[in-house]
Amino acid sequence: MKKFNNTYIFIYSTVLVVVVAAILATVAIVLKPFQQKNMESEQMQMILSAANIEVARTDAPQKYAQACKEAFLVNVDGQVVSSKDAEEAKKEAFNIDVKEQLQKYTDGNKEAKLPIFVCEKDNGEKVYVVPVRGVGLWGAIWGYVALKSDANTVESVVFDHEGETPGLGSNIKDDPNFRNKFVGKTIFEGNEFVSVAVEKRVGTDNPHKVDALTGATLTSNGVSDMLQNGLKFYVSYFNNLKK
Repeated sequence: MKKFNNTYIFIYSTVLVVVVAAILATVAIVLKPFQQKNMESEQMQMILSAANIEVARTDAPQKYAQACKEAFLVNVDGQVVSSKDAEEAKKEAFNIDVKEQLQKYTDGNKEAKLPIFVCEKDNGEKVYVVPVRGVGLWGAIWGYVALKSDANTVESVVFDHEGETPGLGSNIKDDPNFRNKFVGKTIFEGNEFVSVAVEKRVGTDNPHKVDALTGATLTSNGVSDMLQNGLKFYVSYFNNLKK
């Protein structure tokens, strides 16, 4: 049996590691555009889903282009601050880092800006879709809320999470019954913003509250805080719409 000295083994191992690393780096570069497109399709699908327009992820880009023809950025004062060119404004709204901008808003930075997606359903009704983001039990939670043309009544919502407990907190995404509880709720009491709270044993009659998930109190609280903090940013814009 042929024996190899330590120098040979070291050189061989080094070359092998370099070759494998180069292959992995090449694969990552090749796959990156596909991964980016998949992430964009998922985002489009979530926006459409919040607007009650259900499509497969593969069909989301085409339907998004058809149904959500307008999108733009607004500041906390309700003023549009994105490009005057409609297509450029739509790109800005889609690509903005919501997490970063919400943190600016939380820190009191007046330069924070967040997107609004104006989508049109098949019946011609316009809905206003806005992103929300917060913290659940084990990590980040996020989603979109769609309001009807009255800028008050919830058309629908869609949520996702980083790592909530399967069968419990994960039901903010997996249980359609939880999502459906928000439909028809309102975020204003008269002229006062009240959001939609997620609380235990509230029943179905309260126009501003929904029942929390069983066994997922902290995740439910996270959703409640996420809606309060996220929707509050848009109050000035929504009030301007109602004038």
